[in-house]
Amino acid sequence: MPSEGTTERVLRLLALLQRRPTWTAADLAAELCVTDRSVRRDVQRLRSLGYPVHAAPGIGGGYRLGAGTRLPPLLLDDAEATATAVALRLASTSTVMGTGEAALGALAKLDQVMPPRLRGQVRELQNATATLAGPQSGVNIEVLVALAHACRESLRVRFQYTAAGGNEQERTVEPVQMVATSRRWYLMAYDLDREDWRTFRLDRLREVTTSTWRFSKRDHPDPVAYVQQSVTAAPYRYVARVRLRATVEQVSARVPPQVGKVEGQDGAWTLYTAGADDLDWLAMHIAHIGFETEILEPSELFDAARRLSARLAGMAVS
Repeated sequence: MPSEGTTERVLRLLALLQRRPTWTAADLAAELCVTDRSVRRDVQRLRSLGYPVHAAPGIGGGYRLGAGTRLPPLLLDDAEATATAVALRLASTSTVMGTGEAALGALAKLDQVMPPRLRGQVRELQNATATLAGPQSGVNIEVLVALAHACRESLRVRFQYTAAGGNEQERTVEPVQMVATSRRWYLMAYDLDREDWRTFRLDRLREVTTSTWRFSKRDHPDPVAYVQQSVTAAPYRYVARVRLRATVEQVSARVPPQVGKVEGQDGAWTLYTAGADDLDWLAMHIAHIGFETEILEPSELFDAARRLSARLAGMAVS
């Protein structure tokens, strides 16, 4: 087993290899105050840990850190760790497909090992930084990190939740996965008090506390499909089901996934489901999609469509 001094030297060697592309054995030995033979032994120790250290002989050759088949742990100094955390925090709210969740996962891992003093620096820098972006609901980044950790480790979570009607409730859940849309973040979790699956908007969460209680994962619905069903239909007074004369790709290009559910039928027609509390708005929304439409339900949507048609006809006359 390497001594404490040897371990510290190997970490210093790794930091040097990450600092610039190529080092000669003599330069590394001088930096580490050891012999060339010690450098070779430490290089071998790094290789055994999964770091692909390549050696090139001759003039201009030396040691360099290459890309391997797996990603070993990175050695970051204070400035690099702070910059990485801030960049991940910004990327975690990105609307680019896939980058937000990946950044959040990396941020959760980094947050677990970051010294408290660096956490403070990162939060100060984050609080002093603003970004120009489209309309999105505000989600505390600390909530995202805490829930990402709880989902990964299967830990129960307790939080205060503001329901749609404005009521404050304490909820205890077993979190499964977070789902991001272009405007909001949602958590799918098993609600222990209601003994059922629930969807929670993260911008309505506060006082999030992660317990040390690990739960056994239950069989659960597909999180993406469940959240989409919850946000497009379940909360609303009226749920419309219509057939649109267009392909799934054509309809999906005009309707964000958090607004309505798109399902293919026979290729020429697509089934579209969307919810709203106002039938007139719902009729206008479906008409705005722009395809030939056949209303399936509810029956009240026929009357709303007639009212919309009459208003448009009146506008055309005037």
